[in-house]
Amino acid sequence: MTVAGDPALARLDALDGLGHEARVADDDHDALRLWLRLLSCTTQVQDEVGRRLRARFGISLARFDYLAQLHRAPDGLRMRELSRRLMVTGGNVTGLTNELAREGLVVRAPDAQDRRAWILRLTPRGRAAFEAMAREHERWILEVFGDLEPRALRQLHRQLGTVRLRVAAMRREAQRREARETGG
Repeated sequence: MTVAGDPALARLDALDGLGHEARVADDDHDALRLWLRLLSCTTQVQDEVGRRLRARFGISLARFDYLAQLHRAPDGLRMRELSRRLMVTGGNVTGLTNELAREGLVVRAPDAQDRRAWILRLTPRGRAAFEAMAREHERWILEVFGDLEPRALRQLHRQLGTVRLRVAAMRREAQRREARETGG
């Protein structure tokens, strides 16, 4: 018996469980099957990277992502901008900031343009720690995608970019429609 007609998934299910793809049936549309495959892949890769970050560096994926955003912004970020980039609440950023500041990895500085805001920056120690983690992280990601040919990677990246553009257009249209309906 195969899982939704896919012998590879049947082997995976026997080894590790299917997660989201357990919902797939033989008669489901290809788009639904792809959606569930993307969710499963994202979850598995995220879980594996998180597991490795904890084992190797004693850090969560959320903390790694926080440090990565600050690493990309050497002049620092306002807490609100960091929250937006991480797609989490301000309270989550505040909690992570408090922890990472206690550990000497980040520092808060008052924003010269807005006294109510704080600018967050990596400390030299935080920058060095993140760069060591980032080298390992990159190696792990290359390992995860190592069975795909470079051309296939580029093609998949391009196709998923097309999906993201479609979803963004759908969101803009929904926002316009909502604004018209509410008179805004």
